[in-house]
Amino acid sequence: MASGKILVAQGGGPTAVINQSLAGVVLEARRFRDCRRVYGAMHGVRGIVNEDLVDLTRETSHNLELVAATPSSALGSTRDKPDLAYCAEIFKVLRAHDIEQFYYIGGNDSSDTVRIVSEQAQAANYALRCIHIPKTIDNDLVGSDHTPGFPSAARFVAQAFAGANLDNAALPGVYVGVVMGRHAGFLTAASALGKKFHDDGPHLIYLPERVFSLAQFLADVKATYERYGRCVIAVSEGIHDASGEAIASLLAKEVERDAHGNVQLSGTGALADLLCDEIKAKLGIKRVRGDTFGYLQRSFIGCVSDVDQREAREVGEKAVQFAMWGDRDGSVAIKRTGFYSVDYELLPLSAVAGKTRVMEDEFISASGTDVTDAFRMYLRPLLGAGMPDAFRLRPAPVEKILKR
Repeated sequence: MASGKILVAQGGGPTAVINQSLAGVVLEARRFRDCRRVYGAMHGVRGIVNEDLVDLTRETSHNLELVAATPSSALGSTRDKPDLAYCAEIFKVLRAHDIEQFYYIGGNDSSDTVRIVSEQAQAANYALRCIHIPKTIDNDLVGSDHTPGFPSAARFVAQAFAGANLDNAALPGVYVGVVMGRHAGFLTAASALGKKFHDDGPHLIYLPERVFSLAQFLADVKATYERYGRCVIAVSEGIHDASGEAIASLLAKEVERDAHGNVQLSGTGALADLLCDEIKAKLGIKRVRGDTFGYLQRSFIGCVSDVDQREAREVGEKAVQFAMWGDRDGSVAIKRTGFYSVDYELLPLSAVAGKTRVMEDEFISASGTDVTDAFRMYLRPLLGAGMPDAFRLRPAPVEKILKR
């Protein structure tokens, strides 16, 4: 390395373990004699363009470890989706500061940003090593067995539904919980891992990988309610009809859209309220409650998978090793090698950027309203140690004296 300078940034939605990856980059880079400075960009690519940089070389190892164990993005993040012109500005700043390695911790959009910057550097004959470090609670990056951030969010979802099920069993009715996931249903499917007894909820799970029919939904709820006297439902925010139209936009009188024209799903509780209204109106069930997990599942403190923490740290460390010892740009991927162990590979940026993984058919039940044992086996080791358990009384009925 000539200048010995590297830059790391975080993009997209925060997670409970994204700072483990940041610490992995900084601490691993310090082990290399040629690395003189590790810079961080505040608020992702926006911070790069604005030259809002900090010197992470001056952070103590102790504080980095404390930050690593803290959820959310320590450097801040951004929802900016850079186009070619935006990436040209990123490259201009990297070149001005004589950056030789660029690490971007993020999801699908972040991987595409790294790809474009990498291509521009090659076109300009500028020696810039570009590495994408995976992160997303949606678990929708192509090429990886799973993505850092997902296991901890899944752990939260599983525990939250286990608690909602206990509440619903005590005061029976219908409960609807809406979980993040516009295109991929992995996180919503994680709700199934909170079940213990055969009649535990969620009794119904609706994923964006399957077409959603309101009429069939109501029929499912009616049948489940009649069978158990109650019904717990997990719904992905991205459920849609046969045309691909989001159910939230079909039921809502007014639709809020984000800066990219997408129907706003995560920042509103509209879908849960709308589905609850339909159940009350069409089925006549009085006790119907709905929740939207929204941002709670992303950076919930105290509910972090130890497996997720370890792997998030390692993808940061491996990114530096790939950059220092390798001869190509790429995206770090987690590969499952046993039950349970993993290895890490560097995939071509073109194999990951701009692509979205969805749940495989083998993970979804034939009915489309549950997950399979294959999914349970896939997810269980990722949730980590110490998952809480729930128990029931074993009632011994007392014979009635008064005949009524």
